[in-house]
Amino acid sequence: MPAVIKARFLLIGVLLLGTSALTVQAQYRGPMQGYNVTVADILKKPVDDQDVQLQGYLLRQISHDKYIFSDGTGEIVAEIKRKRFPIQPVDEKTKVELVGEVDTSYRRPPEIEVDFVRVLQ
Repeated sequence: MPAVIKARFLLIGVLLLGTSALTVQAQYRGPMQGYNVTVADILKKPVDDQDVQLQGYLLRQISHDKYIFSDGTGEIVAEIKRKRFPIQPVDEKTKVELVGEVDTSYRRPPEIEVDFVRVLQ
């Protein structure tokens, strides 16, 4: 098989792989039913593994992957792995949306285990 034909097949393969990767990255960005609660709601009546969607601010980092989050109704610890952060820089003045679940324990107050962070500003 001539080199030109091999190059064309390679180019077509790369383009097809790139196109399919783009469709996999698409994500729904709208509201999710049942997720909208406040920090105050969670602190008042925590439900382990409850899915949540919160909007507010990461006020400060308290350990390697734990942050204090506030939505204006209260403050809660949010556990966020580095890979969950968006590319944009985030500080205490950046409004963010956290999507994750409530994590409860008898030994500490409830926390949010974050699956996704999105910058809203």
